[in-house]
Order: sequence, then C-alpha cells, then structure tokens
Amino acid sequence: MDSHIIIKSPVLTEKSTGMSEKENKYSFRVGGNATKIEIGKAIEELFKVKVVHVNTSFVRGKKKRVRQRVGKTPDWKKAVVTLRKGDKIEFA
Repeated sequence: MDSHIIIKSPVLTEKSTGMSEKENKYSFRVGGNATKIEIGKAIEELFKVKVVHVNTSFVRGKKKRVRQRVGKTPDWKKAVVTLRKGDKIEFA
C-alpha cells in the first residue's frame, strides 16, 4: 500500500503536542484498514525515522445537529507512534 494512503494527516492537538515534546510520541489519522506494521513502515518511509511502538484506536464520530436534522461525523482511526530516542518529526 502507498504510504500517503495509509497516513492521512497528523493530529495536532494540545495533548498530542505535549506527548511529542515529553514522550517522543506522535499522533496520526490513518486509513481504517491499516495495520500497525503498515503504519510503522509508512512513518519510517515518509519521515526517515525509526519507529519503536505503534498504538492504534478507533475514534467515534460525534453527533451533530443542524436545525431539526441529527447527523454524525465519520468514525476514524488514530495511531500513536513512539519514535527511537533522538529521532524527531518536524511539522512545518
């Protein structure tokens, strides 16, 4: 699978930024059927770093309401990647 299909975008929140500074962990939005091994290889290929651990979870979409209609944002898969000590990913 192509690395750009597996890794969709970084998750840049206050919590994820703190994890990247303190624990060397980075969060990404990934494809729903991507495995941990595929995610690790894609991160290594795209950012030229060494991945130590990959943790994944499914994030449920939130319920939204517009006037009388109730809808839901889509569910998505999140991966938290731990890098080797000394490696770093820069987001421009």
